[in-house]
Amino acid sequence: MRVTPGYTILLAVLIMAISGFISFYNIGKNDNKANIIITNTVENNIYGSVGKVDTVISNQVSKGTANLENTIMNNGKGDGNGEISSSIENDVNGTSGDLKNNITNSVEGDGNYTFSNSTQNELGDEADINVRNTVENKASGTDGDPPPPSPTPEVVWGIDSASETTESFYACVRENFGDPTVFGRYLETRENISRGLTPQQISLIHSNGDYILPIFNNFNNATGFENGINEAREAIGYAQDLGIPSGVALFADIEPTYPVDAEFIRGWFETISASPYESGIYGIFDSERALYQSYNAAAQSNNAILEENYIWTASPNVGITTQAEAPEFNPEAPEGSLAFGWQYGIDAETCNIDTNLFDGELLKVLWKPGS
Repeated sequence: MRVTPGYTILLAVLIMAISGFISFYNIGKNDNKANIIITNTVENNIYGSVGKVDTVISNQVSKGTANLENTIMNNGKGDGNGEISSSIENDVNGTSGDLKNNITNSVEGDGNYTFSNSTQNELGDEADINVRNTVENKASGTDGDPPPPSPTPEVVWGIDSASETTESFYACVRENFGDPTVFGRYLETRENISRGLTPQQISLIHSNGDYILPIFNNFNNATGFENGINEAREAIGYAQDLGIPSGVALFADIEPTYPVDAEFIRGWFETISASPYESGIYGIFDSERALYQSYNAAAQSNNAILEENYIWTASPNVGITTQAEAPEFNPEAPEGSLAFGWQYGIDAETCNIDTNLFDGELLKVLWKPGS
């Protein structure tokens, strides 16, 4: 199909209970004064079951002024099923104008439809064109209401480790302990202490369906407001380099041998909270420890610490267990704090892990698979 300058092409298709392949290929190539308008509209209304419906729109345009609008609408209705594929391809060079791609998928009823969408725009060096891609998916049951969200689990089991994450590591954990939901891992490598996250390890953890709890431990002194600010900024830099999305909590690892005061906690919290991330602190929050007392002092100077900072406590330590033998969730932390993580067992000789329980609410601020 060759496009004549100044003309509009309008395409509409109705699919009922069939399988098929629909393909449109438009070419526009004229002198620099050409005005090319291409409008492709494909509507598939599917009642009942189909095997597979593939819709492909392909445009190749060079030179002149071009206005292209491609729309594919797939509507699945009733209790049928099928595989619906939509693809829009644009090859534009040496032209100016607007390019709009729209794909809308809608399901009503109890059908079992699978939709796949693809939009590819090849824009040459000489193209000066505005591009807008819109994909919208809508689904509702027979009563017109969307399905309810999955309930948040009350408590989940997890692990943390300073070792590199590998397939054999996962096999060791599953064989000897259980299947974690949360995996605490370090943002950076510290020689002889911890192995930092890498893109490969992140992909492996997420492919196993696990949430990542990011830990920052590149310090050994938790005193001073400016020090808290500086360590927080470094943690934010590591997180951004790894591609950790906004809204995820970064946990400062305050080990029991570190000196700690309220000013460090305040500097860490206020800096992280002003960033795209959420603030978290790990440590032994035993009521007799300096960390516990410093945290309460920090919360007195800034009440938001108590209300917004997440605590991952290693108190009390009841010992390593398997997932099936985990204790009741009973962390120790300052009263009224967000004590959503409990490292109840440390230093398992097998697999080199610690075992944990987490309040399900913490999942909302962890790095979830697919994000």
